[in-house]
Amino acid sequence: MTDEPLWSLTVAEASRRVGLGALSPVDLVEAFLERIAAVDARMPSYVLVDAEGARAAAGIAAAELAAGRRRGPLHGLPFAVKDNYDVAGLPTVANSRLRLGHVATRDAGPVARLKAAGAICLGKLSTWEYGTGNGGEYGDTVFPTTRNPWDLARFAGGSSIGAGAAVAAGTALFALGSDTTGSVRLPAAACGVVGVKATPGRVSRHGLLPNCWSLDIPGPFTWTVEDAAIVLAAIAGHDPADPVTEEMPVPDYPRFLAGGVAGLRIAAVTDPGPGFPGPDAAMAAALHAGLDVLRGLGATIVETRLPVPAEECFKLSRFIGPPESASIHEAEYRTDAALMGTALRDKMHGGTLQRAADYIAAQRQRRVVADGIDGLLAGFDALVTFGTFRVAPRLDRQDEMVAFTVETAMTPFNLSGHPSLVQCTGFTPEGLPLAWQVVGHRFDEATILRVAAAYEAATPWRKERAPVR
Repeated sequence: MTDEPLWSLTVAEASRRVGLGALSPVDLVEAFLERIAAVDARMPSYVLVDAEGARAAAGIAAAELAAGRRRGPLHGLPFAVKDNYDVAGLPTVANSRLRLGHVATRDAGPVARLKAAGAICLGKLSTWEYGTGNGGEYGDTVFPTTRNPWDLARFAGGSSIGAGAAVAAGTALFALGSDTTGSVRLPAAACGVVGVKATPGRVSRHGLLPNCWSLDIPGPFTWTVEDAAIVLAAIAGHDPADPVTEEMPVPDYPRFLAGGVAGLRIAAVTDPGPGFPGPDAAMAAALHAGLDVLRGLGATIVETRLPVPAEECFKLSRFIGPPESASIHEAEYRTDAALMGTALRDKMHGGTLQRAADYIAAQRQRRVVADGIDGLLAGFDALVTFGTFRVAPRLDRQDEMVAFTVETAMTPFNLSGHPSLVQCTGFTPEGLPLAWQVVGHRFDEATILRVAAAYEAATPWRKERAPVR
């Protein structure tokens, strides 16, 4: 046992202590509620804290564990969810005036799986309105802007903005977000945590408010790669309520982490192609240093290029996302556009004006991107590239916030459907997180977790927590 605060435990360590009977879920939940009360008002990452419900669930978990009825590694462990997930009995507002007064009657698919595993929901985390935004902060939605726990004057990414910040600050042991064109991986990069976008069909979207039908993917935020493997194993799997989920076995992801990278062939994309400005020097240096770490661990690294430049992929996504969002909110846009924030209203306007022919052409070109990345990966076990090209900007620099959000290497893998993971690769001299992205074959989340775990174990970046006090 060590004297670190309970809120700073990893999922794996908290699970070990709870399983041994050395830590009560009651004490663990109380530690997180105290941490939220101490620091969250300055961030803020939560839009609702269900203290009463969490305490009640902790008491039930403690009784079950005392009776020898442990449900699994997440039993008694607290988590929180982006406020576009339904949690029975709690509001699902999605930072939209269109949703005020709505209370969910069911749990979203991933939330139901976590509760069945004995995990305890602490509450709902901030999001951009319906997950929509380009990085701009307009101050015209329901809840205040979440700030980066590494520097409260800086951007925390989006749209799963509260989830990344909460895990970094220790106000949630782990969290769930959703990724459409980077909305898990962007906050993970900004806040220095692990964020996973699984293969489409791996995790249920049932009970998750849609942003774009063909791009939305749920995903976990954690402090470590091992934690991500534990949580992903719990939420993945076929859900009859979501016909997109695949009927295939879910690997025991934690079991693959110890395999290391010796003998693996890893593609490295250090140039995102023409169009976007090049990466910050610190981000580029961290990527190259990380590749050297993998080489030192026995991996073969081969530099290559994306089949379609990242900037072209982002442009392509602009022909897919807005019309899909417009199809979701068409009736509300006609009757209640004045209730929408600037980002959502602008997206609806663009989506309603787009030609069907352009949307179909974009979906066809999306297949070209997917086939090209399949071809690139054919000779490799995984791919490593940038996530974002910059560190999190200041909140008073709107143009830099938009650039941070838009100019990334993430969109190609949303279009292609390949699983990807963002993790911390160090810090700037100012203490801001750096990050990269690990990409794998479809439904091979196990290998990207394995690569990321090997890198994490060989580097010291998980020893330092965000300084928010």
